[in-house]
Order: sequence, then C-alpha cells, then structure tokens
Amino acid sequence: MFRFHKALDVITLFHKPSLPASTRVLNILKQVSAHASEGATEDQASDHSHQNKIQRSEFELNVTEEPPTSDQLRTILEYVGARRAKDIIDGARDEGDAMRLLKEDSKRFKRPVIVDWNNGRAVIGDSESEILKMVGELPKGETV
Repeated sequence: MFRFHKALDVITLFHKPSLPASTRVLNILKQVSAHASEGATEDQASDHSHQNKIQRSEFELNVTEEPPTSDQLRTILEYVGARRAKDIIDGARDEGDAMRLLKEDSKRFKRPVIVDWNNGRAVIGDSESEILKMVGELPKGETV
C-alpha cells in the first residue's frame, strides 16, 4: 500500500529588503522553517528533547518582493477583515478602496505581510508572537 504525505503548507512573505521589520520577519520565518525541517529529519533514536519544547510543522516559505495580485489582496483582506484594509494599503478605507489604490499605485502596499494560504490566516507587520502563533498552529504533517 502506498502512503502519500500531505503537501507542505505554503506561507508567503510579502517582503521589502530595505525595511528592517521585513528583514526581521524573514529571519524569523527562516529560523522556524529550518528548525521544523531539523525535527522532521532527526533520527528518532537520538535525543531531541530540546526540540520537543517547540514542535512546528514544516512549511514551504515563499518570499516575494512583488505586491499581491488583486485576487491575493482580496483573499488577505478576507483573512484579516476588511476593517484592516488601511493596515495593508496606505490610505485605504475599505476593501474596494484597497483594490483601487493597489491598482493605481502598488507602492501603497505595506510590508511585511505574512500569509498562510492553506489555513486562511495572515499577519500584518512584524509581531513575532503573532508569526510564531500562526506557524505553531500549522497542522502536523500526516500521511493519507
């Protein structure tokens, strides 16, 4: 019988390297991703008690410097709530406004924004606790 492993969840970082907050988020995500990969490949017989403290699922990290597409922005606003449009698009009052402003000037898009597409969550900004919570709540890899 064949067993198929669950595909990795995809987490996208909308990144701007010149922003210290965005660089901080990228470093956090890289560390968490590396730590999750270590735990997944470590020999079961070895002592890995230090990893039991923070168990995280592996995920695929997608880093982009491009702004989101209109569909992606709509999805992100669904995840965080339309009332947060101003936190994502500079000057936006609501979802429609955010869509229009992004189309007019993509530089209005505020980074960093981290999106867990598979589980419908997003974090705006560089709150380490929110990022770790989002990643920590990823479903553990299962076989199907």
